[in-house]
Amino acid sequence: MTAKVYPDLFDASQVDAAIARLHALTPESTPQWGRMVVSEMLAHVNVAYEMVYEQKHPRPNPIMRFVLKRIVTARVVGADPYPRNTPTAPAFRIKETRDFTVERDRLIAYLQRVQREGRSQFEGRESLSFGPLSATEWNGLFSKHLDHHLQQFGV
Repeated sequence: MTAKVYPDLFDASQVDAAIARLHALTPESTPQWGRMVVSEMLAHVNVAYEMVYEQKHPRPNPIMRFVLKRIVTARVVGADPYPRNTPTAPAFRIKETRDFTVERDRLIAYLQRVQREGRSQFEGRESLSFGPLSATEWNGLFSKHLDHHLQQFGV
């Protein structure tokens, strides 16, 4: 795999481009790989933002955080694309049916909030799973994940 440059989600024009890609999805959009339906994918992507803004996901235990920080962080926030059909972490598995429009609109609101708060609010911000991350790492986490799933659905 070759490293990729992902959109800067702290930049309004790049957030607008991501939102345009989201608006290209429909409730009937089908994946090019994997098993998720489009509403499930949107809810899945929203989990990363819920972990920042909502108090609904528990912090992993100290041993798991150590493992995540040492082994997983670079793969999650780095420039290398995610391989197709990568296993999904338990917190990101969506088990119930979700509404396409609700999930898309939530994701758009999260993207706009991150952009509005800006890079400085994410510099050194604590991740539930990975500990403190730089703003560049936060952008990698958000942007890479979103791009992976938008590609999955052909947009």
